[in-house]
Amino acid sequence: MRNINYVGTRAVTSPLETNKVLRNTYILLSMTLLFSAAMAGVAMIFQLPPFGPLITFAGYFGLLFLTSRFANSGLGLLFVFALTGFMGLTLGPIIQAYISFVPNGDQLVMMALGGTGVIFLGLSGYALTTRKDFSFMGGFLMVGILVAFLAGLGALFFEVPGLSLAVSAMFVLLMSGMILYQTSAIIHGGETNYILATVTLYVSIYNLFISLLQLLGAFSGED
Repeated sequence: MRNINYVGTRAVTSPLETNKVLRNTYILLSMTLLFSAAMAGVAMIFQLPPFGPLITFAGYFGLLFLTSRFANSGLGLLFVFALTGFMGLTLGPIIQAYISFVPNGDQLVMMALGGTGVIFLGLSGYALTTRKDFSFMGGFLMVGILVAFLAGLGALFFEVPGLSLAVSAMFVLLMSGMILYQTSAIIHGGETNYILATVTLYVSIYNLFISLLQLLGAFSGED
């Protein structure tokens, strides 16, 4: 995840340019979310197995690098759809596992999806209406995400359920903060590339959904 170069800076952009970046970001974000959902559906239809952490990390970070590398060219759009499509494919087996093996798993998925939508719309709406500057959160968010990521790896390889739940709770808070931070960056001119803004918001939404799903599964007593 990126956009830390916004911390401590303030680009000079006109309201027209800011509105254009904001509009393009939400249009592209909507398209990538729909495409990602379609790819998750494809993975479920063909009953693809879980990709595994190594393939998931390699695919994610590789496509994230390519998206960032070509964000200022037409190839950036190609890679952002490749990235979100790949993440959709990784999401499909997770959703299928909840639906197939967890009682009321379909309800948990819908609750997580609804919760993600409410949080995203609420936080985005708050940042847009209040126009508060959340750039001060950048350093904290990056450190927090790094700590949570390393803790998540520890929970994965050492199979510590309690730590896994703690990481999920951390990611809910961190991704909520990232939504505020990124929206604020667009409003105040700290982010002028709608492709990069889209990637940050998409990753935030993806992680938010996964984390809520894991927490709901645990609290339902079926994790």
